[in-house]
Order: sequence, then structure tokens, then C-alpha cells
Amino acid sequence: MQEKTKWMRIMYILGIIVLLIGALDPMEGSVVIAAGSTLIAFSTYITHDRHRKIFLTSFMLIVVGVCFLFYLSSLGGIGGKSALSMWWGILILPYPIGWLMTIITLLYRAFKKQDKRDKSTL
Repeated sequence: MQEKTKWMRIMYILGIIVLLIGALDPMEGSVVIAAGSTLIAFSTYITHDRHRKIFLTSFMLIVVGVCFLFYLSSLGGIGGKSALSMWWGILILPYPIGWLMTIITLLYRAFKKQDKRDKSTL
């Protein structure tokens, strides 16, 4: 059982790293961000983490948004001289919303752990 927890921890940390690397170029790195979100959601689901529902929801939002991003890109994009208006960009919104949810939850977890450590040293 200890070995499983160790692998899930490695998968969780790898997911965070991949998520941040993909954020360097959010459009080209959308697949990388989706992969990182998958690793985080899977590892928290397996370990029954208390934030697993948030990470799972974020994962689904990211995947839906990325799928629409590729679909709209295959149609020639949105706005400008393309046949689709800028309003079609609303379909891409789940992608950044899911990414922000993941980042905010990760930051919350990091500061919450730091807060607990500070209180224990008093």
C-alpha cells in the first residue's frame, strides 16, 4: 500500500510540473496542460484526496475547452476573416476556467499546508 501512495505522489507532482510547463504557451501547450490535469485528477481520485472533485471538474472543463479549441481551429479560427464570429470563442472558455480552478486549488493547498506548519512551530 505504501508503494501505491508513493507512485500517486510522484504522479501528482509530475502533473503539477507538466501543468506549469504547458502554461508557458497556453495555446500550443493545451494538450500538455490537459495531460497534467489528467495526472493530477487521477492521482487525487485514487488517493481519495479531499479536493478530488475540484480537480476532476477542472480536468473535464479543460478537456472540453481544448476539444472546442481544436475544433474551431480546424474550421479556420474565429473572428477576423473567418466564417465564424468571435462569439464562438465562448466555447473555449471552459479551458481557462478549468486551468484557473486547478491553479487556485493548488495554491490554496500549498498555503494551507504552510499555515499548518507555522502554527505547529509556535
